[in-house]
Parts: sequence; C-alpha cells; structure tokens
Amino acid sequence: MERCAARPAAEEERRVRANAREYNEKFQYASNCIKTSKYNIVTFLPVNLFEQFQEVANTYFLFLLILQLIPQISSLSWFTTIVPLVLVLTITAVKDATDDYFRHKSDNQVNNRQSQVLIGGVLRQEQWMNVRVGDIIKLENNQFVAQADLLLLSSSEPHGLCYIETAELDGETNMKVRQAIPVTVELGDTSQLAHFDGEVICEPPNNKLDKFGGTLYWKENKYPLSNQNMLLRGCVLRNTEWCFGLVIFAGPDTKLMQNSGRTKFKRTSIDRLMNTLVLWIFGFLVCMGVILAIGNAIWEHEVGVCFQIYLPWDEGVHSAFFSGFLSFWSYIIILNTVVPISLYVRACCPAPVTPRHPPCSVEVIRLGHSYFINWDKKMYCAKRRTPAEARTTTLNEELGQVEYIFSDKTGTLTQNIMVFSKCSVNGHSYGEVQDMLSHKAELGERSKPVDFSFNPLADPRFQFWDPSLLEAVKLGDLHVHEFFRLLSLCHTVMSEEKSEGELLYKAQSPDEGALVTAARNFGFVFRSRTPKTITVQELGQAVTYQLLAILDFNNIRKRMSVIVRSPEGKIRLYCKGADTILLERLHPVNQDLSSITADHLNEYAGEGLRTLVLAYKDLEESYYRDWSERLHRAGSAPEAREDHLARLYDEVEHDMMLLGATAIEDKLQQGVPETIAILTLANIKIWVLTGDKQETAVNIGYSCKMLTDDMTEVFVVTGHTVLEVREELRKAREKMMDASRSVCNGFSYQKKLSSKLTSVLEAIAGEYALVINGHSLAHALEADMEVEFLETACACKAVICCRVTPLQKAQVVELVKKYKKAVTLAIGDGANDVSMIKTAHIGVGISGQEGIQAVLASDYSFSQFKFLQRLLLVHGRWSYLRMCKFLCYFFYKNFAFTMVHFWFGFFCGFSAQTVYDQYFITLYNIVYTSLPVLAMGVFDQDVPEQRSMEYPKLYEPGQLNLLFNKREFFICIAQGIYTSILMFFIPYGIFADATRDDGAQLANYQSFAVTVATSLVIVVSVQIGLDTGFWTAINHFFIWGSLAAYFAILFTMHSDGLFRMFPNQFRFVGNAQSTLAQPTVWLTIALTTVVCIMPVVAFRFLKLDLKPELSDTVRYTQLVRKKQKAQHRCMRHAGRVGSRRSGYAFSHQEGFGELIMSGKNMRLSSLALSSFAPRPSTSWIESLRRKKGSEGSGAGSPGCAADKTLRI
Repeated sequence: MERCAARPAAEEERRVRANAREYNEKFQYASNCIKTSKYNIVTFLPVNLFEQFQEVANTYFLFLLILQLIPQISSLSWFTTIVPLVLVLTITAVKDATDDYFRHKSDNQVNNRQSQVLIGGVLRQEQWMNVRVGDIIKLENNQFVAQADLLLLSSSEPHGLCYIETAELDGETNMKVRQAIPVTVELGDTSQLAHFDGEVICEPPNNKLDKFGGTLYWKENKYPLSNQNMLLRGCVLRNTEWCFGLVIFAGPDTKLMQNSGRTKFKRTSIDRLMNTLVLWIFGFLVCMGVILAIGNAIWEHEVGVCFQIYLPWDEGVHSAFFSGFLSFWSYIIILNTVVPISLYVRACCPAPVTPRHPPCSVEVIRLGHSYFINWDKKMYCAKRRTPAEARTTTLNEELGQVEYIFSDKTGTLTQNIMVFSKCSVNGHSYGEVQDMLSHKAELGERSKPVDFSFNPLADPRFQFWDPSLLEAVKLGDLHVHEFFRLLSLCHTVMSEEKSEGELLYKAQSPDEGALVTAARNFGFVFRSRTPKTITVQELGQAVTYQLLAILDFNNIRKRMSVIVRSPEGKIRLYCKGADTILLERLHPVNQDLSSITADHLNEYAGEGLRTLVLAYKDLEESYYRDWSERLHRAGSAPEAREDHLARLYDEVEHDMMLLGATAIEDKLQQGVPETIAILTLANIKIWVLTGDKQETAVNIGYSCKMLTDDMTEVFVVTGHTVLEVREELRKAREKMMDASRSVCNGFSYQKKLSSKLTSVLEAIAGEYALVINGHSLAHALEADMEVEFLETACACKAVICCRVTPLQKAQVVELVKKYKKAVTLAIGDGANDVSMIKTAHIGVGISGQEGIQAVLASDYSFSQFKFLQRLLLVHGRWSYLRMCKFLCYFFYKNFAFTMVHFWFGFFCGFSAQTVYDQYFITLYNIVYTSLPVLAMGVFDQDVPEQRSMEYPKLYEPGQLNLLFNKREFFICIAQGIYTSILMFFIPYGIFADATRDDGAQLANYQSFAVTVATSLVIVVSVQIGLDTGFWTAINHFFIWGSLAAYFAILFTMHSDGLFRMFPNQFRFVGNAQSTLAQPTVWLTIALTTVVCIMPVVAFRFLKLDLKPELSDTVRYTQLVRKKQKAQHRCMRHAGRVGSRRSGYAFSHQEGFGELIMSGKNMRLSSLALSSFAPRPSTSWIESLRRKKGSEGSGAGSPGCAADKTLRI
C-alpha cells in the first residue's frame, strides 16, 4: 500500500494548478490515502510489547517477576506470576493482531475504491488513494462525493448548474444548486478539460461549510470563486447526469473532515474509578508490607537471634533491619494478588471493526455483552437486513449510566419522507376518516385508500384515505379546483419526461414534491414549464398559463407567490406560506373562513403536521402593468435591491382571498415518540442538535412529543450579538425563577455552582424548552457565557439547537461533559454527526440513507432510533449491573484469599511463609474461582427484559452510580477482610487442641493449609451462588464444576504418582486424603462457611424486608405494572390540547424563483414545450401514506390566538 502523504505546516493560502501533479506535489498536500493500521509483520512483536508494557499493570507484574527471580526475596516460584502474565500478553497480542488485520482489510477496501480521474486526456478508473489535489474528476448522477472538495468546472445541465443534497453536511434534505463559473461551463469534453491549466489560489483548509473564497487564474484573467462553485465531500449529486470537478482539498483537508474532530480514546466511568481504586489497593499493599517488614525486623532482633544455630539468616543478611527490608519485598510478592491483573490490563481499541478476543475476565464479560447486542433479534431491521452492532467492547456498562442524549434530526428521528396528509378547503377539513359510528378510524380500521384510476397520470404510490376530497373534485367544487390549481402552479418544481409516459419531478424541497404530487393525483398535473409559461393538465385538459412573476421564498418572508395569466387573460396571484404571515394579509371578508381554517391549522399542528396556508388575489391589468414596471426598476437598482423588491412583494401580497391550508407529515421513524417518552421517564435528557432550519426542527419537536402545548414556556433565542444572546438567556432564567417563586410561595433559593454545576434552576417548577439558532449558539458557547447557557439549557425539559455546524454539535456535547460530569450519548446518521459521535462518551450511528460515515465513527450502530430504548434500558442496564456485581465479588474473593497470608505472618515469625501451597496460589484465580464469576458477569439479570422496558426507573441506579462506587468498594473489602479473619482464626483455634481419629495431633502446616484452602473455595462458591440473581445451566455447571475441579486437582497434586515423578515439587503427598478424611476438618469447614455466610444472608433478608429496591418490588408484585400500563394507555390515547401555535415548516431555499425565470436551468427541448397529451406516468415519490389523527372541534378567532412559543 502506498505511503500516505504527510500534512505540511499550516498553510496561509492554497495554490492548485489543474492537470499538474508535479507542480502540486511540491506543496505536499494531503492525499486520499487512508491508514488506520498500526503494525506490519516486522514491527508487530516489538511495537506491541512496547505498547503493552506501557500499561502500569503489566509493568508492575514484570517487576514482581524480576523480584521472584531473586532467591533471598522470593518465597514463591516464578511461574506463579509468569504464567498469568504471559497468558495476558499472548491473548492481548492475538487480539491486537486480529484487530489490525481487519484494519488493514478495511484500509484496502477504502483505498482501492474506483474514481473516474482525467489522466493524460483520458478518463481512467483510478484507485481512491491515488487521487491528488489538482486532478479533474468526473461524477455521475446519485454519486456520493466521497473523494474530495471539488471546484465545479462543468456539468450536463445548462449554464453549468448541478443539483446536490447536503444532508451529510448540514442535515437538510432539500436540494441545493451549484453553478460553475461561466468561463469553464463549456469544458464538458475530456479533450478540452485535458488542456485546462487554470490555477486556483484560495483559502487554506478550514471547517467553514458555508464559506469559500478564492480566485481562478486562467488565460491572463482572474475569476472570483465562492461556495456556490464548490462541491464538498459528503454531498450527493442529484438530477444531474454528470459533472467535472477540480480537486481543491483532499483527505483530512476537506471541510467535512475538518469538522469531524479527533478520535478520542474512550474509557468508562468504572474504568476511571478503577484507576483510583488500584492506586489505593497498591498503597494498602505497601502498608501491609511495611507492617509485616517491621514485624520481621522486631522478631529477628528479639527472638530470631536466639535461634541462629538452626535458623541462620540467609547469605548476605547481617542485621535484623536488612532482614526486614528483604521481608518487605517478599510480602509484596506474596500479597500482590490484592492487585488483580485481569482487572487492570489494556482495554480494547475505541472502535474496532468487530469485538475480538479480549485479554482478561473484564473483557470476556464485555465481549459477551457485545455479542448479546449483535445477536438481539429485536434490534434487527428486516427491511434493511441490518442487525445492531457493538463496534467496541469497552463501553457496554457505560450504556447503563447515560444521562444526556444528543440526537440529530434528519434521518435519525425522521425518515426524510414528506406525505400529503390532510387539507382544509373553504372551511372543510379533508383527510380524517370516520367509521360507521362517526368515530375516527384507526390505521388498521381504515378502508382501502382512494382509487385514482380515473387519472392515467396519477402516481400509484400516492395514498389518501378520505374519498370525499376526490368526490369534491369530480363534482366540480370550484374552491377545491382552485386549491389544487394553486398547488400545481405555485412552486419551483421542474418536470422531466425521460421516456414515454414517465413523468419525473425534480423538487427543490421534499415539501414541494409532496404538494405537487398531491395535486397531480387529484387531477391537476404539472407537466412542464418554460421561463415564461407553466403547463398543467387539469382533469385531462392541457392548460398553459403565462408565468409573469415568481415572488421567491426566503426565511424572512416565509411565503412564495406566483403571478400567472390564464388562457382567458385573467391575471391572478397565487400564494402559499406560513399561517402566522398569510392570515394577517387576507381581505376582511375572510374573517369567518380564516377563523375556521385557524381551528383546522391548530388541529393539524397539534398532530405534529407541517402546515401551509393557501391564498389568491385577482389583479387588474393596469395595476399589474404599473407594479411590473416598478418591479423591473427595483430589480435593476444598484443599491438596496433586496429591500426594494421586498417592499413591492409586500404590497401586492395583501387583501388576498383564503383558499385553505395543507398539512404535510414529515414522517418520523417508527416508535420515535414512544422511545423519547420512555427515555424521559428514565431521567434521560434529550437534546436535538440539527443543521436544519428552526421551523422544521420545532415542528419535529412537537411531533416527537419533546415539545408539547402543555409546556409552561418555549424560549427561542435568536440574538445576533453577544449582548443580545446574554440578555435573552438572562430573561429566560428570570422567567423560570419568577415562576418557581410564585409556585413555591416566595421560597428563597440559594444559587450554588459546584464542579458538577448544581443549579437551583434544575429544581424549578414547570416545564420549559429552549430553542436556539446556530449564530446565537456560537456566542453562547464562548468562554464567558457557556456556563450561563448550560444553566439555562439544563433547567429546560427539552433543548433544540438549530442551524448548527458539525463542530458546534461537538462543542455542545463537550460543554455538558465538562460541567455536568454526566455520561453523554450522541446519535446520528450523517457525516455531519461524526464530530459529536466522537466527542460523546458513547457514539451511536444510524445506518440510514445518508451513507456510513456516522456508523464507521460510532461505538454502536443500528438502523432505527427506537432501538436506542432497548440498547440502554436492557443491554446497558444489564451490562452495568453485571459488571458491578462482578467487580464487587472479584475484590471480595481476592481480599478473602490474600489477607489470610497477612494474619498468618503474625504466627510464622513474619518469615514470608505462605499459608497455601504454590499451586493453589497459581490456580485460585485461573481455575477455581474464575468461571463462576464470569458466568455471573455474562448472564446475570435482576429482572427480565420486559420489566426493564416497562419500568424505566430501574435505570436510575446506573445514572447515580449506586451499584459500584467507593462506598461499595470499601464494603466489599470489609467483607473480604472479615471472611479472611474467620477463615484463618477458626481453623487455627480448632486445630490447637484437635486430634485425629487415631489420637494423634491434628495440627500441622500441611493439614492447616488444605483446610483453609478448602474452606475458602467453598465459602466463595456459596457467596457467588448468593450473588447470582438469574440461574442458568451454565451457572450451575461452572459453580459445581469449579468445586469438583478443585477437589480433583487437590487429590491429584497430593497423589503418590506425582510425588514419585516430581518429588521436589509435590511435597504434600497424601496430605489431602488424610486431612479430609477427618470429621473434625469437615466440621471446621462447615462452621467457617456458616459463620462467613450467615451475616450476609441475614443482612440481605432484612434489607429486602425493610428497604426493598425497585427491582425487588418488580420481581414480587405486578401491581405497579398494572398501574403503569393503565397510565400508558391513557397517555397514548389522550389528544393534545392547548393554545394556538403555528405548524409552519417549509424546507425551501431562496433563489430558485429567479433561476427559473432566467431560464438557466432549462434545456432547449423544455423551452419549446407548451402542451402535452395525457399519458400514464409515475412519480418519484417512494412512499406516501396517511397518518392517524384526532378530529378537532370548536372554532376561534386567529386574531386572539396565543402563540405558545415565546420569542425573546
């Protein structure tokens, strides 16, 4: 594989010459070569070992191994340490080699993708990694711009236009237009492009997606370049057969990658806590070593000197002090098992392709949890054949501790599909289907959709469920006809007929596509347009209207209009736009009709539908002629052109006649509202971070039930300066504080800001929401205002950030991580979400319609947002529970095992003699106690998965970190120390006076060692049985199998056969058989077991009786479940009521009206078309269906309607 080019020093400007690789290569610009692998065959072993020994634990145990090789220090054989160390190093190396193999494989797949590159005047299929800055690339329709940021040179469309989707970049699904500069438009032939040698001087690489500045120098002339001339990496070419582009930025220099952020190594909160605990344990180990070393020095000084004849000091030891010094290191070796190596070794990489062989017990458990996620059939999407995938093994338990979710909107919460759902025409609402009893019909109870077979040009995929609207069309209702005539004329859609009878609409926004398609099916078929005409097939008859003017849409006007002349010569203005704008511009005679329509709009908005109001106005010929002349002069004005045009538009769009309103469903992904509701009940806060416009985002907020009409206030922050944003945030906080004081009868709050930003605002009364735009967010994220913004946002139940850049998404996540110290999760489906996915503690990628960039950067991936509920509440909660129980038990059993040596030191002259034989010490954690705790860590559960979903409050212990923290750690340590005391002193006391069956003294070192070891294995096995909440056959097999393995190995180690083969290694010959044959020994073991276990059993029974946890309650009663199900049914069927709010949301873009009127986007064949004969055709709309809703009642004046959204 070719070596990836290194990035040069920071650029001040970029120079790129077309078709001149040698010239461009001297600047050492980044290439497209991807290299994520770390090793090759030669470097693997040394580099991998170097990396492994950078871990403190591995270095620590290597140090212990060196100590064990010193005879004066070690009282244990070297293999007791080297066996587990080599095992860990080997398995980790195998895992790393496997992971790196898949990285090599992934790198090769990406680098070897094919691109059409112009080389030597010929288009060649070139590997992606070989694309260089200055190359000319050809793209084709629907192709993903994956290689680089390109300067558009020419295209198949007139005037060098091309259409793109930028959902990967900014989250918007509406099409945008890009245009080549005029001087390169004619370079559509490869021979002409081969001779193109223009040089571009432009800005250096940066993360500004909406800005580009540069100049093209060619043929001694210079031409300015802007963002309108650029095709950025991440966009998709649409409705354009082909285009050519010049590579300006490649690889990591592209604007998309500049916004992606750096990949961060992610560790769980438990891992970070473990770092602290291991340091404490190591300190405890040193303290024990010091105590025993001092004891050894004192004993040797006071007692040991008296026995020098037959207990001489080792060679080189000449004083009691030096003996104590050596004893310190001996005890460090013996007691090192309190620092468990398998809990503190290198975790897996942040995001490997698949979870592979992990190196330790913790990673075995995490691997099992990852495979449970991968194998979960309830998280499998059959439609896309996409299973859930855990792309890392290190973060599973963190899934059970999430407090904040940051979600993208487009493609994550929504499906990017618009559906014409309902409409209101002349005061009559259509789209609501009723059953025989005049009740609203549910989706499954509806009859067949409306039959449009009368219309040969109808889109067969369009569905509408109310037949009365089609009946009104067939009966000749003039208002309905005019309604659909407006929809077929007032738009910027382009129509193309690629083959006989195949009508294809190119809509600049999905909203317009849905509206024009609806008009098409109801008999008003938009057929074609020229710069001056629009042809519509009206109920089978072709009618051509003269297009006089297009009053274009923008975010300030929130409306668009067309002025047309009918074949009869009548001039009429058709207008569609936001209800808050158009209802104020109606003629007074529409007062009653506008009141009824406003009620319908309120009903539609309450169902989360996107609404537009339709109106028209007849114009006198003389007035239009005068207005048109003034419009022409305003369009030619050298200064303030937009202001002059806006005033003329405003003048003509008054005193209009109301036709009705449309309601479009921006289809949510299945289960989104329910998932958000359940996660909210689990005390998880959800923030939506989207690049889409404010109206669209707010509308989706209501559809998802994040925003409701029952909320006390919805604050909208739109300030353009630092002072404006600060003032708006201050007013929002004051309103919340004032409301809380009034509710609390003047209770005085004390504001306190700690490291976790504990604020009084988080305990306010009432429900609030915050909506903030990207330009305001840029100021709010500044260092001197970020705390104020975070306080305000955290006091709100819902937060929506609109028009945000990918980098701002990451900054918001980082802000919450910095001050709240809470576990964050980011979920998205596009490349614009990669930055926040990498920044959050946990990144989730949706494998949707916007490529795989988010999935590749994620820690977990699946196909639908609703699976997040199961990922967190089931898999995340279980993983956290299992890991916490595993760690508690692991520390308990290791301290119970190790501390026996400490107590024994006081009775063996502090000589560093071990209680157990060295083989028991080696096998204790590897064989005797490893499998039962692994089974518990992999399979245990406190409640079934159904209960985990039904009772979201079960999730809160993870958020509060209740199951494993410093307090729980000390409790486990205390229990382990308590067990070790009983484990040593009960046999010690009994053996002092006990005798064998033959009357001989029972007490001897070997019998005592066997008794203590057997008691220990039985006690920890009984304890694991008590800790196990969910028994499987594997649990039974591992627990009883481990006990059986202990006795089998014990008798084998003490057998005559091994002694004869290895007399120096197996000196306890026959000891196990003789010791365990004594009833006194078994009574001692039984007594020790009972005394160790009974306090634990008693405490748990009392706790269950006096202070049960929610999981205990869920297990033993169904009462809570029944109440919750009843509440859920009520909540599900309750309709939303509240004051009037606008449902306007229109994802349209300014500029298409002027483009159409200029004729630049039309082919010559289209200009000549004026009428068509009726032909059968199909539409581009993929899926249309009707959403269930509730029937509204009552009417109210729009003038007195209160908008629930407060604009600060």
